[in-house]
Parts: sequence; structure tokens; C-alpha cells
Amino acid sequence: MCHDKHQIISHYERSIVFVESLAGITEEQWRTLIEPGKWTVAEVIGHLTPWDEFVLNQRLPFLFIEGSLPKGPDVGEINACAARNSRARSKGETIANFIHQRHQLIDVLYEIVDKQWQLPFTIGASELTLYSYFASLVDHDLHHFSQIQTVLKNLGAIKWISSI
Repeated sequence: MCHDKHQIISHYERSIVFVESLAGITEEQWRTLIEPGKWTVAEVIGHLTPWDEFVLNQRLPFLFIEGSLPKGPDVGEINACAARNSRARSKGETIANFIHQRHQLIDVLYEIVDKQWQLPFTIGASELTLYSYFASLVDHDLHHFSQIQTVLKNLGAIKWISSI
């Protein structure tokens, strides 16, 4: 397996372990804002799932074929809906949904042949590779996971959390 592919899949596998570890925090900690005026831990984790689904269903199947990509969704609308759903769902359900969707994404990433990871494609005016596209998604995950680790550390819950 090429190094680029391995890096991305490895991150996604570690992200599952990280999110699984959140099952050990209290409901109060799960519903704590990551910063004043920001989302809760629950909402942060919950918003990742629809984006994984979007990548899986609306990006990956179309990246290496002729023609235009399906139009991207409204970011604010997707995030607001995901946050609403996360407030209504149990911690276990939100974690299970995240894990299920990440496993589906990992399975598809394993199937992508190594040479495709460096082939250029265009989204809008940007030329990317599969690796650069996923590297930006990994950075997004890591940003949010860091926020979660910080707030949980401040709450004294870090002993429950797997490192990412």
C-alpha cells in the first residue's frame, strides 16, 4: 500500500478508537460546549458523519470520471442539521453512527488503487490529488479532536480518552 493511502487510512482507524473512547465520558461531559458559543462534544462528533457520507457517496464515485462533480451541499445547513440530530440522539447512537460511517469510508479507501492517490482532479477551481483532498479532511478531524481533548482535560475527563 502506498504511503499516502496508508497515512489516511491509519488516521481514520485511529479516529474510530478516539471516538469509541468517548463512550467513557459522562453525559454532562458529552453535552459540554467545546468553547463558549460553540458546539458541544456531541455536536462536534455528530457533524463528522454526514460529511463522511457526502465524501463516500458524492465525491469518491465521481473524482476520476469525465464530467462534473455533483453539487456540494450547503455547509451551514448540513452542519446545523447534524448538530440538531446530535442533540436529539443518545451518545451511544451518535458514536455508533460515526463508527459505522467511518468503517464504510475506510473500506472504500482500501479499494482505491495506489496510483490513484497522486492523480490530479479538479473541484471547482482547485486541482487536488486524493491524498491532498483527504489530508485536508484529516486536518479538520484533528482540529476538532484537539478541541475535544482540551475541553475534556479541563473537565478532568482526559483519562477516558484515547490519544489521536
